[in-house]
Amino acid sequence: MANFKELLVWQRSIDFVTEIYRTTEAFPKDEIYGLTSQIRRAAVSIPSNIAEGNSRRSKPDYVQFLKISRGSCAEVETQLIISKNLKFLNENEHLKVNEKIIEISKMLNGLINSLQ
Repeated sequence: MANFKELLVWQRSIDFVTEIYRTTEAFPKDEIYGLTSQIRRAAVSIPSNIAEGNSRRSKPDYVQFLKISRGSCAEVETQLIISKNLKFLNENEHLKVNEKIIEISKMLNGLINSLQ
C-alpha cells in the first residue's frame, strides 16, 4: 500500500479542506458553532480517515475507513446544499465546491473498488 501522502485522493481532499475553511470564513458569525463547525469537521474527516485507514496496514480496516471518508463526503455535500439554501453560498460558489466533493467521492469509490 502506498503511503497516504502519495495518494491523489488524499492530496485533493487536503486541498478541499483548505478551500472549505476559506469559503466558510464568509459564513455568518452566529453560525461558527453551527453549520460552519459542522461542515469543517466533516471535511477534515475525509483526509483524516484516508490517512488512518492507510496506516492500519490491514486491507479490511483500510476499506472501512475509506467508506467512512466517503460518508463524510455525503455529509459535506448535504451541508453545502443547506449552505446554498440559506444563501451562505451563491450558486457559483456552491457549484465550485460541490464539483470537488463529487470528484473526491468518485476517487474514493475507485480506491475502495480496487481494494475489494
